[in-house]
Amino acid sequence: MDLCHVPASREKGWYLTLMAPNVKGPNYAWLDPSRLYCHPQGLQDCVADLLQPFQGDAIDMVAGIDAMGFILGAAAAATLQKGFLAIRKAGHLCVQTVAQPYTDYSGREKVMEVRTDAISPGLRILLVDQWVETGGTMRAAIELVERLGGVVAGVAAICMENSEGGKWIQERYKCSHCVPPRLQPRFDQHQ
Repeated sequence: MDLCHVPASREKGWYLTLMAPNVKGPNYAWLDPSRLYCHPQGLQDCVADLLQPFQGDAIDMVAGIDAMGFILGAAAAATLQKGFLAIRKAGHLCVQTVAQPYTDYSGREKVMEVRTDAISPGLRILLVDQWVETGGTMRAAIELVERLGGVVAGVAAICMENSEGGKWIQERYKCSHCVPPRLQPRFDQHQ
């Protein structure tokens, strides 16, 4: 992996080629974006592409979803000069929380939680995760934010698949992702 090479032409999504395919089986996501995060220009361009549709929008805080959403979410928060809220898998926060059960992309039942003192009514939150495959994880995060009175200002992920859950989110919230339309079918089919 060459962490120094930057292509002469950097069109939206050029950094997607930095992702590595799954070699461990069906309990893992089909692509691993962590190599993209190691590439300084790739990470910067990815975050810029994710935030571009929200320029000029009122965003009070960025929330990232456990665990890989923490990376993009924290980078987006730093770029926007906003605070960052971690939405965690249950059992990791030692403060008062509210919890939401959900089914993840692999069909496993899980519970997500967020601290109760970070979201005040009307606070506009940009939700960030690395991937929206079935939409279950992101939908649970949306429910947590809204249950605490927050407003989902938008949803951002490297890829938002055109699954039933992905479409549900895209129909109801302003969304941003990095996959160019010509490549979307390949990502939806995990190719």
